[in-house]
Amino acid sequence: MGKKVTICGVDTSALPKLSQKEANELLEKIGKGDQTARSYFINCNLRLVLSIVQRYSYKVDNPDDIFQIGCVGLIKAVDNFRIDVGVRFSTYAVPMILGEIRRYLREGSMRVSRGVRDIAYQALQTRERLESEAVDEASIQMIADEMKLPVYKVLYCLDAISDPISLNEAVYSDEDDSLSLQDNIYDSKCSENIWAENVTLFDALKSLDEKEKNIVVKRYFEGKTQTEVSAEIGLSQAQVSRLEKNAVTQLRQDMA
Repeated sequence: MGKKVTICGVDTSALPKLSQKEANELLEKIGKGDQTARSYFINCNLRLVLSIVQRYSYKVDNPDDIFQIGCVGLIKAVDNFRIDVGVRFSTYAVPMILGEIRRYLREGSMRVSRGVRDIAYQALQTRERLESEAVDEASIQMIADEMKLPVYKVLYCLDAISDPISLNEAVYSDEDDSLSLQDNIYDSKCSENIWAENVTLFDALKSLDEKEKNIVVKRYFEGKTQTEVSAEIGLSQAQVSRLEKNAVTQLRQDMA
C-alpha cells in the first residue's frame, strides 16, 4: 500500500496543501462555526491520515477500514483543537488519529468465542429471571447453581464480555478526594498484617460490621475484584459495591 494514493475513493495525491497561515485562518473560521471551512480543512488533512495508516496497513486485509477509523480521529482533532494551545494542528492530531486506529486494532483482535458469549448471555438472562422471581438480588453462586455450571466458569464468561475500563476511572470520589482504579491495584507488599500496623486505620476498622470488614480486606488487601468477592461471600456484585462504599465512607469519617 506504500505507493497507493487512492483510498476509500479519495485520490490523496490531488488533495490541496495548506500553508500554516491558511491553516490558522481556516481554524479560526472553524472556531466560529463555519462548516464549509471545517469540511475543507478536514479534506486538506486527509493526507495526514494516510501517512499514519501506511504504518498499520500490514495488520489488516483492507487498509480502507483503518483509513476510515483514522478519519474519525482527524474529525475529533479538528472539532477539539484550539489555536491558543500553542502547537501545530498536526502535532495535536497525530496522537488522536493513532489512538483511534490502535483502539480499533486492539478491539478487533480481542475476539470472544461464540461459546463464551452464549454462556455469558445465558447467565445474564438467568440473573434477570431469578431476580424477577425473588425479592433479593441474585448472587453469582445462585446463577451458577441454576445453570448447573461451576462458579469460576460463569465468572470467566461474564468477565470476557465486559468492556475494558481505564485505570484512571474513579472508583470512589467525594468533594475532597477521589480514588481511581490504579490506586487500588494489588501490591504484594500490601498485606493485612502490614495494614493492621497502622493503628488509626486498625481502630477505624472496628467500627465496621463483619461483612463490611470482610469486603474491605478482600478488596483492598487481597486485591480481589468485586465479582470475585461476590462469589466468595454469596452476595450480588451490586450489594458488594454498596457495602464497600458504605465501609469506605465510614472509615474516612472515623479517621478524619
